[in-house]
Amino acid sequence: MIEPVKIRSKSNGIQERAILIGLITPSQPEPLLNEYLDELEFLALTAGAKTVKRFFQKMEHPDPRTYVGKGKLDEIKTYVQDKEIDLAIFDDEISPAQQRNIEKELRCKIVDRSMLILDIFAQRARTLQATTQVELAQMMYLLPRLKGMWEHLDRVKGGIGMRGSGEKEIETDRRIINAKISMLKEKLKKIDRQNATQRKARGELIRVALVGYTNVGKSTLMNLLSKSAILAENKLFATVDTTVRKVVIDNVPFLLSDTVGFIRKLPHHLVESFKSTLDEVRESDILLHVVDVSHPHFEDQINVVNQTLTEIGAADKKILLVFNKLDAYEERQFDEFLSDEVKEELLNELKTYWQKQTNNSSLFISAVKKLNMAEFRSRLMLEVTDFYHKRYPYKAGYF
Repeated sequence: MIEPVKIRSKSNGIQERAILIGLITPSQPEPLLNEYLDELEFLALTAGAKTVKRFFQKMEHPDPRTYVGKGKLDEIKTYVQDKEIDLAIFDDEISPAQQRNIEKELRCKIVDRSMLILDIFAQRARTLQATTQVELAQMMYLLPRLKGMWEHLDRVKGGIGMRGSGEKEIETDRRIINAKISMLKEKLKKIDRQNATQRKARGELIRVALVGYTNVGKSTLMNLLSKSAILAENKLFATVDTTVRKVVIDNVPFLLSDTVGFIRKLPHHLVESFKSTLDEVRESDILLHVVDVSHPHFEDQINVVNQTLTEIGAADKKILLVFNKLDAYEERQFDEFLSDEVKEELLNELKTYWQKQTNNSSLFISAVKKLNMAEFRSRLMLEVTDFYHKRYPYKAGYF
């Protein structure tokens, strides 16, 4: 059976060479596209590919046949052939028809943002639930793309008695994939039932979940609070599996979970497949929305996370906005010649603005440098204790 495209280093250990392709449209001006392509390049690096060039074109909307126009596609084709490019990565999800047409011209691997993210998830998934969810998303993505994957058989074996050989293989694969999708869905239902039982067995402890855009420092904060050793590195989707730890602050216990990071243009199939993982978010009492305040477009990332929380039915939770990487923000924003007084004034302006925006529910920290962690722990303990008092008033004197 046809397998999803994989992005890996070559057998000699050299990274695959990739080009990035995007569009400037009325709804996506050039500065925004550059930001998206920066993120796409980081995704490619995380998956194991090295970006060597970017291509973009100004259009009203993507070409329904080849995404970019014919002239731009010819330019890309010449570059791919001259530079021996391994794969072309498109910033938007391309249709099965577009993928077939582009592959005929470029003769290299064609990957869109959705497949790139799926590939990273496949590399990072470790638990049975996560690997099953990723496989389900891959099968759902692959199903409508079978025709193009078997067209080479018709070209090679075409002729009397051999016409349509690829179609037979397509139907065989389609039945196999549909059967596998059904099997994976049933498998996830069983895992969900087991997880629901585990959540009930956790007793009356208040639950806190770390949410946020990918690569904002959730796992680092998790390690700091729970004194554990969850993988935390400067790559997108370093954490795919949900991790739950018991944390105690000043004799106040609660459960803390580290969840998968969100990202703009998250593949629909992946959102559908990972809804069960996001039960940990939906069933939490408090959400710690972690933000990389040093990122130049952190407000856009906040909006992406808020939109995703709304989609999964978790926007009504108690949310603390935790602005992380304060040290990196100061390095990026403050000139070395600024006085300490001016720096303090600028920081206070930032904090005051967001306190007003969040009704005094924002905090500024650096998990790596451990800045303002005492204030953070104190506020978190206050929120957790308040939940205990409201939910279990008969135990009010316990905490």
